[in-house]
Amino acid sequence: MQEDSPVQNENTPDTTGEQPQRRPARRNRLVVLGAAALVALGIGGVAVATTGPERPAPTAVSADAQSRAEAADRADRSARESSAPATPSASPSASPSTASASPTPTKTVTAKPKPKPKKTTKPTPAWVDPMPGASVTSCYGQRWGTLHAGIDLALPSGTPIRAAAAGTVTQAGDASDGYGNSVFVDHGNGYLTHYAHQSRIAVTVGQKVKAGQVIGYEGATGDATGPHLHFEVHQGMWNQIDPAPFMRTRGVNLGC
Repeated sequence: MQEDSPVQNENTPDTTGEQPQRRPARRNRLVVLGAAALVALGIGGVAVATTGPERPAPTAVSADAQSRAEAADRADRSARESSAPATPSASPSASPSTASASPTPTKTVTAKPKPKPKKTTKPTPAWVDPMPGASVTSCYGQRWGTLHAGIDLALPSGTPIRAAAAGTVTQAGDASDGYGNSVFVDHGNGYLTHYAHQSRIAVTVGQKVKAGQVIGYEGATGDATGPHLHFEVHQGMWNQIDPAPFMRTRGVNLGC
């Protein structure tokens, strides 16, 4: 059996004079051993890393979990608030102080002129004074030995003479017997009134007149000493009666 040659060191000088044949194999083996050592160190480091104490979770993961929890809490709170009954808020328009403070629009009211009071005309009495304000110059009765059958009423010539009551004109003109221009008015109740000595007559026979209507104007025609109205009342034609008491009972005072 051939014995293996003693292993020579790389640094041992070759005494045989031959080139060493096994030196490359040894180098390769060293390289393999170094690589294996490095692999072993790497595996060990991995083992140490995996078998070491637990490290705390990364801060980023922890912050993300907290954000999700806060978001979930906000969503839950929003859902509760939306389901809760809404509390009515005080409206500015509903506030009494605001309502009272707001100016109320004023309406422009145009003052209507007060209606003028209507003049009330008193109804004309059934019987009136034929010449209001006149002076009495002679009453009914005996005068100079004869009957003065009427009342003489004097005012300036041309003063209007008025019908003592409503009726119909039966005569208008010169009645003779000293009466001059005269008018007779029939009142339809059996009585007539006579107006003598007129300067001018203002009515015609058959005309309807009212109480107080102008029928002529004072004068001195006929047997007259001056302008005046000779006023008579006839109970039936030419049946003269005292005009004073007759007119007095009808509300007219002729002054006799």
